[in-house]
Amino acid sequence: MDELTRVPDGINSKVPSSARVYDYLLGGKDNYAVDRAIAERLLSVAPDTRAVVRANRAFLTRAVRFLAEQGITQFIDLGTGIPTSPSVHEVAREIHPEATVVYVDNDPLVKVHNDALLATDDGVITLEADIRRPEDIIGHPDVKALIDFDRPVGVLLVTVLHFVSDEEGAYRIVTAFRDKVASGSYVVISHSSSESEPEVLTQLKASTAGSPAQSTFRSHEEMLDFFEGMKIEEPGLVPVQRWRPAMDSIRSRLIVEGAVARKP
Repeated sequence: MDELTRVPDGINSKVPSSARVYDYLLGGKDNYAVDRAIAERLLSVAPDTRAVVRANRAFLTRAVRFLAEQGITQFIDLGTGIPTSPSVHEVAREIHPEATVVYVDNDPLVKVHNDALLATDDGVITLEADIRRPEDIIGHPDVKALIDFDRPVGVLLVTVLHFVSDEEGAYRIVTAFRDKVASGSYVVISHSSSESEPEVLTQLKASTAGSPAQSTFRSHEEMLDFFEGMKIEEPGLVPVQRWRPAMDSIRSRLIVEGAVARKP
């Protein structure tokens, strides 16, 4: 099918999307030429990027399972991306069949896929919203109907905060959710590191400048600031492939670090 004939309303296939670039790197098909071009430029300087992306997805799965084992039964997944199995609710419901999940993304194409593939069960909803306005998500009637903020919540921000600059309020996003959720809640974050190979950072910045996929890379110390007021679980903030690993460690030119923290 010709690419242009399958572009949903409201989607500009000439502007790259972080969700679609990620989908391509995971081996998905829900992406356009502009997304593939960015991914291929990145792969040209960091051929191990696909392995890092898979490791990040595995980190999400392990983190959700860990939270479920701690008794968390409700989750807010911010920056969901195009659905990939196992999804958050699939993992959580292996332990808690009643687990509820809100999937949030600002990409209209993601919303189309999430509605079709994720929001098919009671207790699972999708929301097209921008995490830069956390109060709109927290106060949304559908979220308030599903999530009881008086009980612990798992808030997931997996490879999404590096698409938000300091000026756009990246730290304010985390603070808003941290302050809203109950004691015993968890925040899961993974984030691209400014300590990645300089050539990789240069290529990514050049490829995505001025687009929604433009990234703000942060240092290990800057990432730690996201967890202010929370207790980071062992093994701390580490490359995602080293967080309670269930896979062989990989050396990578693109570094993505992740951590899980509990609100006291």
